[in-house]
Amino acid sequence: MTVATKPMTLAEFLEYDDGTDSRHELVNGNLIPMPTESELNNRIASLLFAQFLQLGLPFYRLRIGAQLAVSGARASARQPDFMVLSEDTATALENAKHCLITFDMLPPQLVIEVVSPQQENRDYRHKRTEYAGRQIPEYWIIDP
Repeated sequence: MTVATKPMTLAEFLEYDDGTDSRHELVNGNLIPMPTESELNNRIASLLFAQFLQLGLPFYRLRIGAQLAVSGARASARQPDFMVLSEDTATALENAKHCLITFDMLPPQLVIEVVSPQQENRDYRHKRTEYAGRQIPEYWIIDP
């Protein structure tokens, strides 16, 4: 289901506010509402954060809820469940108005998607292709 009828640019997406706490992804210029994360998905993302901290990665390079600009027929931005950023990208986001990894930033070193019910095709096929196009070196899919 899309929200806007006119395709949006990435800049318009960054300024979009519907007055709620709803989450959206931008897919080929279309604003797509994202369902609320399940408790299981939230727990998995939190566990990943804790595990990567224990491995010695600094907390500021770990992201839950950040968005990532990807290529599509039109502007697209995805919101992976978890990302490990490069030092340069983490630094670039420090003063950013929005937590969006743009095309002028290095891609995340790792993107992890926790598959949501009825979203298997999106995570296994569409996002995989988009992340590969963004030259993300590693993409994990966790299917609870």
